[in-house]
Amino acid sequence: MRPRWAFGLTFVAAVLVAGGIFYGLVVLLDFEEIDSTAKLDAKTLFDLVKLSFGVVAGAGALVALVVAYRRQRVDEAGAHRDTTRLHTERFSQAVDKLGSDSPAVRLGGVHALAGLADDAPTQDLRQTCIDVLCAYLRLPFSPDPGDLPDPLPDGTSPTEERRDTHQDKKDHYHALREVRHTILRLIGDHYRIRKGTHRSWQGCNLDLTRVTIDGTVNFGGATFSGGTVDFGGARFSDGTVHFSLATFSDGTVNFHGATFSGGTVDFGGAAFSDGTVNFHGATFSDGTVNFSLATFSGGTVSFGGATFSGGTVNFSFARFSGGTVDFRDARFSDGTVHFGGAAFSGGATNFHGATFSGGTVDFGGAAFSGGTVDFATTRGPAPAGLLLAVGAPVPSEVHLRASWLLAGP
Repeated sequence: MRPRWAFGLTFVAAVLVAGGIFYGLVVLLDFEEIDSTAKLDAKTLFDLVKLSFGVVAGAGALVALVVAYRRQRVDEAGAHRDTTRLHTERFSQAVDKLGSDSPAVRLGGVHALAGLADDAPTQDLRQTCIDVLCAYLRLPFSPDPGDLPDPLPDGTSPTEERRDTHQDKKDHYHALREVRHTILRLIGDHYRIRKGTHRSWQGCNLDLTRVTIDGTVNFGGATFSGGTVDFGGARFSDGTVHFSLATFSDGTVNFHGATFSGGTVDFGGAAFSDGTVNFHGATFSDGTVNFSLATFSGGTVSFGGATFSGGTVNFSFARFSGGTVDFRDARFSDGTVHFGGAAFSGGATNFHGATFSGGTVDFGGAAFSGGTVDFATTRGPAPAGLLLAVGAPVPSEVHLRASWLLAGP
């Protein structure tokens, strides 16, 4: 009954409004004295009636448009609430799986969280999913139990039961290791997807501080164009981590205090064109870190205070054409650092306060044609091949220690 009552009231209100408008138009047209003076013909009267109802219809349409807009906003807000509620439910289920004792269930939780990040209705919810995956990588884990010694320290041979127990520990370790490696693989996959498209995580923050990377991880071809990716204090101890052909064009990628003690970390052909990449205080004690054919054309790459005490760091044929590459206070005490064939044509490369006390630092075949390269306040002997590569007279943009020049090549 209520809709009919409301419709009737609306109809009466419309008629009254139309009548009021009609009367107003008559007054406006100076027809107050219709009976005594002015005469309205039928056409004019009909036009006034049409105009009155047209105004009412227009006002009604405007009201209907406002009501429809408000209804649409309410529906959109409701849909957003439903989507967020569903996302929250799925998020809780995925996080529960990550806490399972079963490595297989944990793997399911990892893929569920990655899928939730892809489908998240807001950037904040996407970031939350990524934060949980990164937090899992930062959790402490039991070390590899290795092989069971035979004989044991007490000279006896392990029992079959003890062998089985040890094998179960090894299998569990490798299964959980696979969970960690899967997360890193998914991160690399999503950072290769073009920013702004579905499933791309570019521009999100990655907190990988103090994680241990002990297997093969592929960030090759990834683009770091926004946000902060933090490997501060991370330990690269085995396997191969690919950053080859990666692009660092914005944001911050931090390796501050990271330790490279084994395996290979490959930045070959990477492009550093903007933003900040920070290796300040990093330790290169073993393994291989490769920057061959990398291009430094903008932004800042800092190795300030880094320690090169073992392994191989390779800048062969790298191109330094812009931005700042900083080796301030770095210590070269062992291992091998290659700059052979590198081209310094722009920007600033700074070795202020660096110490060359051991190992091999080789600039053989490097070319200095522009930019600024500063060795003026270094300590220790001249790196191999540097004076020959610089040539004589020394270009104005290359600053060498006076004692090196007196000693000659």
